[in-house]
Amino acid sequence: MNKTVRHLADGREIIYFDDSENAPPRDAQDARDLPAVAPASEIRCDPLTGEWVAMAAHRQTRTYKPPADLCPLCPTRPGKPSEVPEASYDVVVFENRFPSFSPHVTGEPTTVDGAGLVPVAPGRGRCEVVCFTSDHERSFRELSEARVRTVVDVWADRTAALSELDGVEQVFPFENRGEEIGVTLHHPHGQIYAYPFVTPRTERMLATAAAYRAEHGRHVLGDVLAAERAVGTRVVAEGEFWTAFVPPAARWPVQVQVVPHRQVGDLTELDDAERADFASVYLQVLKRCDALYDRPLPYVAGWYQAPRRRDRELSWLHLELFSVLRAKDKLKYLAGSESGMAVWVNDANPEQIAERLRAAA
Repeated sequence: MNKTVRHLADGREIIYFDDSENAPPRDAQDARDLPAVAPASEIRCDPLTGEWVAMAAHRQTRTYKPPADLCPLCPTRPGKPSEVPEASYDVVVFENRFPSFSPHVTGEPTTVDGAGLVPVAPGRGRCEVVCFTSDHERSFRELSEARVRTVVDVWADRTAALSELDGVEQVFPFENRGEEIGVTLHHPHGQIYAYPFVTPRTERMLATAAAYRAEHGRHVLGDVLAAERAVGTRVVAEGEFWTAFVPPAARWPVQVQVVPHRQVGDLTELDDAERADFASVYLQVLKRCDALYDRPLPYVAGWYQAPRRRDRELSWLHLELFSVLRAKDKLKYLAGSESGMAVWVNDANPEQIAERLRAAA
């Protein structure tokens, strides 16, 4: 894989990752007249829960559902410049023009209204866009295993780079797919958030893992993985180094965890064989998901990685995919119990979800 770093007209970094043997040199210039990036991100800590919330009012003006011929993620064409100056690409990563977190925000930690009650700090971090292919009409499911392997290498590359930025505590690569999820750009792409704090979900998982290890001397996800592989009732796909299964306490009408058989903290620790096997297993999962309702499944898929600076021994890398679609034309809404009290009610049990996914193949 060949990696080329360039810059866009407003100074943002763009990085080309080429896996094609005859890829051209990446020397196209961004000819757009862009204003300087002026993010205004900040984070505030909820005094009742201790959780950080990001404020990014500048994102209100971000691109929203443009026509396909004006897609900002497609390669640049004559008279139609985009975020990618080249006429084609394999995989490309660039800094988000409307980031939730940015290394360029200024200011010092303080409190809201100077009252000392609600901590507030600059939202320093970084947000990147990852385009999986230059083909606007494809989806991740339609990528080759070789291309998925390239994407895994890109995720690992960016995890390593973003983890070295000042103030970054956790790196989260993810993909949102489908309008029902809230996607406003239909080109096949994902994002990477480099957070200035450890996320609430991760904090909860780390605390659970610590308590389980103190009692049993083992990692909780390792024991869950072993149990799922032994019983097989909820297993959806399996390879030499990865198993995909519906979690035994699934919250969503479609939910799959893809877990490596070896405990690693993040994507950078995966070896070549594990990266290749993930590509095979994950494509099986996506094909089953799209066959479930005989339509492209809207989903969120994200990597749960270790915090950069602590508790790595309590972390076990895994990917989780979930969908809000509970039937071909019905959505699961997060109503009072889920939204208000975070108590989930699922309309299907995990065994049924797994059986439907296996049958969908």
